[in-house]
Amino acid sequence: MNRISRRQLLGAGAAGSAAAALVGCDGAYKLAARYFGNGLPDSFALAASADIDPDFHVLSRISFGLRPGDLDAIRARGAAAYIEEQLHPEAIDDGACDLLARRYESLHLKAGDIYEFRREIAISELIRATVIRAAFSRRQLYEVMVEFWTDHLNIAHSKAECVWLKTADDRDVVRRHALGRFRDLIRASALSPAMLVYLDGQDNKRTRPEEMPNENYARELMELHTLGVHGGYTQRDVMEVARCLTGWTVRNGWNKGSVAFVRDRHDDGEKEVLGVRIPAGQGAKDLDSVLEIVTRHPSTARFVARKLCTRFVSEKPPQSLVDRTAAAFTSSDGDVKHVLRTILYSDEFMAAKGARVKRPFRFIVSALRALGAETTAPRGLLEYFNRMGQTPFAYPTPDGYPDETAPWLGTMMWRWNFAVELVSGRVPGVEVRHAALHKSAGSDEPVALFPHFVGRKPTDVERAALQDFLVSADRGREEALGLILASPAFQRF
Repeated sequence: MNRISRRQLLGAGAAGSAAAALVGCDGAYKLAARYFGNGLPDSFALAASADIDPDFHVLSRISFGLRPGDLDAIRARGAAAYIEEQLHPEAIDDGACDLLARRYESLHLKAGDIYEFRREIAISELIRATVIRAAFSRRQLYEVMVEFWTDHLNIAHSKAECVWLKTADDRDVVRRHALGRFRDLIRASALSPAMLVYLDGQDNKRTRPEEMPNENYARELMELHTLGVHGGYTQRDVMEVARCLTGWTVRNGWNKGSVAFVRDRHDDGEKEVLGVRIPAGQGAKDLDSVLEIVTRHPSTARFVARKLCTRFVSEKPPQSLVDRTAAAFTSSDGDVKHVLRTILYSDEFMAAKGARVKRPFRFIVSALRALGAETTAPRGLLEYFNRMGQTPFAYPTPDGYPDETAPWLGTMMWRWNFAVELVSGRVPGVEVRHAALHKSAGSDEPVALFPHFVGRKPTDVERAALQDFLVSADRGREEALGLILASPAFQRF
């Protein structure tokens, strides 16, 4: 793959500015991105077996769904080489996606500077960029892990100043450490201005012996971020961790939005966390002492391992895989790449074809990817995320969007409506080039494209349903693709 040079990127920006006068700003960005590799390939392979193609399965799990040509790419490299490539996103040229996302100025600013944007603009830019990256980035496993850690370390933009601070948190915490070391991720989160505001860490102080520290973040650190609710900690451990974390605050005024440690607000006495003594007089170092204890605790390895196995394998992953994943977490000191290899190269992973049901975010993005759709994620598209209840950064409680099927079963009607409106060209700001898609696939028949969407040939029942749909009321091939997107088979991955 040819790397896009700085000169090409600047040239595209100049070309985009000129084109904007003719086709509008969004149209210019879409055209430029298509020029740099986001368009449809001349041709692409389709799965040819009655069962879900193994390469299709791998791609379904490590991405937000296949784009035309993705199956060719993994077959050319081999699944193991493709996974390794995805585990090193820094080496993947993502210029076309960067071109689409670079228009959002707030994404690149310090936390304090983002306050210059209106609330609705700041969060809109972050959400739109998140959708664009999920839909168009070639660093798909990285984007999947960004979503995973965003849920794991959930921050709702609706609370106080999080609407501005979450942008920096997304960049400096989640994206910076998504495939790094777990302890580094948790430390960055603990000192994130957005997390300090969201879980009241900035109000956690003890200036007098009778003053009780704020325990909100301490509790969620152990219950949701590390050990898990059954991880073996007690209420006393919560209070001791809260004492350790007193004194951290978010500046308001000079250097607004940055984090400071105020020793006069810190409880500098001796503490004991999970049976480990933390000596008096450490000041800010109490934070690292706590993180050393909780991130290396066996319960943390088991808790994180189960969550990852749930995300990548099944809602009730085999205990044998969870145990091996936890062991990999411990032996590698929380190296996320090493842990993912244990899961993605396992027999349990390969045996779980179609075992998961897509959440709304994945469903919408996978539909865009499968159709090779073009969009800049305008408000009209984002409204569908709202209707289905999974707008990024909007979940109100610290546990993040649920990763089970049951909470999302009520969204099926909205999914069917979206599928029909998407293929009919009625989703604002989204373009589906049907003729180009069929030409690339080498067939005008919707049934021939079925394997592209679900990874296998249609069953006799599915084939008959498509044929009946086409002849009834003389429906067109575009509407038939909507039927495939609304089918039970496409809802699974």
